Amino acid sequence: MQASTFSFRADEVFAEQTRAMANALGLKSSDYIRQAVSEKNAQLMAQRIAALSKALANEHLQVNESLEGTLADGLE
Repeated sequence: MQASTFSFRADEVFAEQTRAMANALGLKSSDYIRQAVSEKNAQLMAQRIAALSKALANEHLQVNESLEGTLADGLE
């Protein structure tokens, strides 16, 4: 796997807090940031999947409800 590089600007307070938290966990700042972004990505993906799942369930419910009155059609 080839690594990509991200670069962003952060104020000094953010940078120092990030370094301090990374050090407290025994991590490099880059590893700490990578883990934080990965966790945020996973959280957002889970929210997106939940929203899509809910929308699909509602769609299926509407289809099922529209077909419910037709169950006996032609089955006599």
